[in-house]
Amino acid sequence: MLYDCRTMADRDRGIAAAVDAAKSGELVVFPTDTVYGVGADAFTAHAVRSLHSARGMDQQIAPPVLVGSRHTLDGLVYSLPKAARELADAFWPGALTLLVEHSPSLQWDLGETDGVVAVRMPLHPVALEVLREVGPMAVTTANKVGSAAPVTAEEAREQLEYSVRVYLEAGAAADPAPSTIVDLTGDAPKVVRNGAIPLEKLRDVVPDIVAAEA
Repeated sequence: MLYDCRTMADRDRGIAAAVDAAKSGELVVFPTDTVYGVGADAFTAHAVRSLHSARGMDQQIAPPVLVGSRHTLDGLVYSLPKAARELADAFWPGALTLLVEHSPSLQWDLGETDGVVAVRMPLHPVALEVLREVGPMAVTTANKVGSAAPVTAEEAREQLEYSVRVYLEAGAAADPAPSTIVDLTGDAPKVVRNGAIPLEKLRDVVPDIVAAEA
């Protein structure tokens, strides 16, 4: 089912349907502040496997995790680096993904994480409503591997079809630039992918952050 979240009635029904589907271990597509994402409850192993299958991904590649609150990060990480907290406070919700060491006690199976998870809080009201109800979700771009990243839910549906239970349409993505990724697992914070948030802004918050390799 595709719900047009640009109308209030459809938005409320759509978000309720998406939350119910995700909590039932099914896949949902929703808008983020970059492109549209397809997501599953991060703590439901068969749902994460379905996510990999729907996209044609290697089952061992761990998807990023999206959260609906900055405070959720504390529950996912054994010891949160000071720089991670400062970056999250400055740029979340927004197009910044943080690579952090996740708590070994978490009951999830995202794939081969090597103890590290990519976490982001997106700046989109529809995404945040879903995430706040469901909790942390494994989310990746809502396309088949090798195909273009969708900027509408309709584009996502053309690729993923019936593998997804609920599609939430909110119009074309405002800024399809990818998120900036910062690795906080080493001795110094390091940009590993340039994206929507430039290095200069990151350095305003964490001056010793290392630029991405050319």
